[in-house]
Amino acid sequence: MNSHLSTPLRIAAAQSPSVPGDVARNVVTHLAFVRAAVLQGVQVLVFPELSLTGYEPAALAANVLHADHGALAPLRQAARDHGMAIVVGGPAAPAVDGALPAIGAWVLAPDGSAALYRKRHLHASEETFASAGTEDAQVHLLAGEPTAIAVCADITHPEHAQAAHSAGAALYAAGAVISARGYGPESELLHGYARDHGMAVLLANFSGSTGGYVSAGRSAVWEPGGRCVVAAPGDAPCLVWAARGDMGWSGGVFDVDLHLAAA
Repeated sequence: MNSHLSTPLRIAAAQSPSVPGDVARNVVTHLAFVRAAVLQGVQVLVFPELSLTGYEPAALAANVLHADHGALAPLRQAARDHGMAIVVGGPAAPAVDGALPAIGAWVLAPDGSAALYRKRHLHASEETFASAGTEDAQVHLLAGEPTAIAVCADITHPEHAQAAHSAGAALYAAGAVISARGYGPESELLHGYARDHGMAVLLANFSGSTGGYVSAGRSAVWEPGGRCVVAAPGDAPCLVWAARGDMGWSGGVFDVDLHLAAA
């Protein structure tokens, strides 16, 4: 990982809210966060789990997306226009034909490509509505940084982060829905992955309530070695950014005014 230390990098977690099942409205919100990220010079922007639908497992089957889906088109265009890799959450086709839908993370790249990571580890309550992905680690080169994607419960399985490290990831980026009760132990796991595997770790948590959960917010970035670079103070809509430069890592929190989202 030392070869990456002097390479400039600016990443961000979008601590965004979602309207249950309203993909079109949620795309508008996503684009507001993209505009905020452009102002901060962000190269890699990560949204929470199922950010395009809200965390609504029962609605997965009715909202399955594919790479050329019209709902993704504005976000794919934004990635091209701004030279930014954007990771968004949404239902997806399963890894195995005939299985239940997957909880997907779409990796939209500046070159116009769209890759899909499927949540590898499901909560028991999700198994009625979703099927698990089959890949333990999927590493994408985002802004030149080997990046592994995780979705929520993936982070509670240390073997997932281990597989990402073994596959060469320098950044472990997780989109999640974490309540106040779960935040302490799960953020400690992420801190441990940064410390033990020498990876930067990013957490994008929801703003507000979704799927019956009240999010803790507090999206954060840990630098390799485990120091927390930045964390949101609560669950308000905001962009949590972190930058790596010649002097190491720095970061900040940028409030996002969603009253302007429809502008």
